Amino acid sequence: MAEQDPLPPATARDALVRELERVTRANDERRDNPILAGALERVAQWQSRRLRMTYADLAADPRYTAAIQFFQNDLYGGADFSRRDADLTRVVPVMVKVLPEGVIATTALAIELNALSQEFDRVLLTRLPRADGYFTVAEYCKAYRRTGNYPMRRRQIKLIGDIGAALDRYVRKPFVRTALTMMRQPAKLAGMSALQDFLERGFGAFRDMNGAAQFLATIDERETQIMDAIVDGSYDPFPDPLNFRLSRPTGS
Repeated sequence: MAEQDPLPPATARDALVRELERVTRANDERRDNPILAGALERVAQWQSRRLRMTYADLAADPRYTAAIQFFQNDLYGGADFSRRDADLTRVVPVMVKVLPEGVIATTALAIELNALSQEFDRVLLTRLPRADGYFTVAEYCKAYRRTGNYPMRRRQIKLIGDIGAALDRYVRKPFVRTALTMMRQPAKLAGMSALQDFLERGFGAFRDMNGAAQFLATIDERETQIMDAIVDGSYDPFPDPLNFRLSRPTGS
C-alpha cells in the first residue's frame, strides 16, 4: 500500500496557514500580557521537567538522545516558538514551492500541536488554585480533570505520533533532504534561521535514530498511561517534577 501524507496535498497549505493564524493569536496574547506570559512560562517549565523525568531513560540512550531533545524542546516542551512561527508565516509562499506537500502538511501538524498545547495551558491556569503558575502534582491532576476535553487531549498525543512517523518517513527520501539544504542559505539571508534550524533538527534527529517506531510507541504508551491515570482520578501519576534533578543527556 502506498504511503499517505498526513493531510491531502490540496489542503496542506491551507492547514498550515490556519494553524499559523491560530498560534499567532496565542503568541500575541502572551506578548501583550506579561502576567499571563509569566504564569504560562512557569507551567511550561514544570511540564518540561515532567517530560525530562518521564523520558530520562530515552535521553540517556545515544540512539534517542537527539530525538528526545527535539520532542521536548521543539514539539512538546516549554520553549518559546514565537520566532519560529513568525518565520513560518513569512516563508509559506517559498515553502510550498520548494518542499513536498507532505512536509508542508507535517509542519502544519507541528504548529497545531504547539497551538493546542498553549490552549490547554491557558485553560489549566484558570483551574489551578493560584493564578501564578505554581502548583503541586495533585493540584495539576485536579485542574487537568476540571478542564475536560479528553478527545482533544488524545489528539494532542496522536499528533506527536503522526509528526514523528512523517519525519521518520521523509528522512529516507533524499530529495527532501536536498530541498532542506537548498533552503539553508535563502533562509539565513531572509532572517528565517529559526525555522530552518527547527526543520533541520527534526530531520537530523530522526535520521540518526534509524527507525522511530519503538521511540514513538514508547511516547504514546507513557503519555496515554499518564492521561488515563489522571482521568481515572489519580493524584500522583508521576513524582513531583520539581524534585527531579535535571542532568545533561549522555552525548550532549
